[in-house]
Amino acid sequence: MPREIDLLGFYMPTLLPVFILAFALQWLIDSLLGRLGFYTHVWHPSLFRFSLFVCLFGAMGLAFYR
Repeated sequence: MPREIDLLGFYMPTLLPVFILAFALQWLIDSLLGRLGFYTHVWHPSLFRFSLFVCLFGAMGLAFYR
């Protein structure tokens, strides 16, 4: 996978679309877990949300750069 993507003459890092996709996926999972009442059982919800995003972004980044 190339390190940079040319988008209308603008070079952007390859991980930027991965970051946006991971953020959207985390937002969907977060809203689903919120509706199910999962966060009443979590000690620190904001820390869980952040770690969920880091895990998603790391896994997707590794999958694309493999």
